Amino acid sequence: MSMPPAPVPARGVAFLGTVWVGGAAHPYDGVVVVDGSGSIAAMGPDLQPPEGIRVLGGDGCWVVPGLIDAHVHLAFGGPDAALRGGVVAVRDLGAPPHLAHAWRTRDRPPAGCARVSVAGPVVTASGGYPSRSWGADGFAVFADTAEQARSVVGQLAALGVDVVKVALEPAGGVPVPESVVLRGLVDAAHAVGLPVTAHALTAAMVERALDAGVDELAHTPVERLPAAVVERIASAGIAVVSTLQCLSGGVGRGAAANAAALHRAGVPLLYGTDLGNSGTRPGADPRELDRLADAGLGRLGALRAATEGAASACGMRAGSGRLEVGAPATLVLLGGSPLITPRVWRAPRAVCADGHLSVRSGGLRFVTR
Repeated sequence: MSMPPAPVPARGVAFLGTVWVGGAAHPYDGVVVVDGSGSIAAMGPDLQPPEGIRVLGGDGCWVVPGLIDAHVHLAFGGPDAALRGGVVAVRDLGAPPHLAHAWRTRDRPPAGCARVSVAGPVVTASGGYPSRSWGADGFAVFADTAEQARSVVGQLAALGVDVVKVALEPAGGVPVPESVVLRGLVDAAHAVGLPVTAHALTAAMVERALDAGVDELAHTPVERLPAAVVERIASAGIAVVSTLQCLSGGVGRGAAANAAALHRAGVPLLYGTDLGNSGTRPGADPRELDRLADAGLGRLGALRAATEGAASACGMRAGSGRLEVGAPATLVLLGGSPLITPRVWRAPRAVCADGHLSVRSGGLRFVTR
């Protein structure tokens, strides 16, 4: 049972262990001090915890930025469960308007919850994906003409979304937005300052997305991409959200090969799990980190994709994904090295985010204080 949330004590807290501040920085043995407001007051290899402050961690522990998941569906696992699992910010890429409005973080998230950015309902053609499957109950909105696309963008902007998601999924013979509709959607979104991320898993649909000027691909495509398409993605400066673990079935080889080719071409791969698919669960997924590492990023590169990389995802409102003095603390205390054993993400020792501290007690529960 969890105790009612309360602010971090005014005296703050110090985290001891191997500190990785994010980015290309080298880990060091040191201390991170978080003050009573929830900001990082000091950190470094030569610090001592201030007198009277609560101290967490020690030998063998790691202090690292919390992970950021650039592709989730919170209808299948809320922002509180994400934070308990070491994920400090998420981007929901498909939900009915009332849920998206309720989840979206406007200032500071509620105690015990990750920060949330939203896309609202997925834009698709009438009867298109996902309206006939998991998204049948308000998870999709339809646009069959450029005029309708502009109207839909206006509705999404009024809802306050952070990004527009469009589905280009022809599997099963369902309709997808035509090129002129997609171009109208992208132009309308850009006109009101909203980026567009596209669900496009085949080479043809990726090219349609590129022709329309989308800003991001919401998945690693599963059909092997020709070298020319990979180069187009790289030249356009478009990032690709990984979601490799949930694609690891029959289509996994194509996705893995595409991820490796995209990485070699310099395309940013951003950590995302597509929470809601079979086998996924809220919080950090070490398997996704491993698949990113196997795509050529290595263990450190995978962590960077899940912190500063995912922080740069379209519409994400998550800070820098790094530990910085003076910035709000969004950090996780792990019981071992995530560069050696990514599974340590399954059981964070503590999570500090947006002025609230959650500490795992006996490996069984979290107490927010």
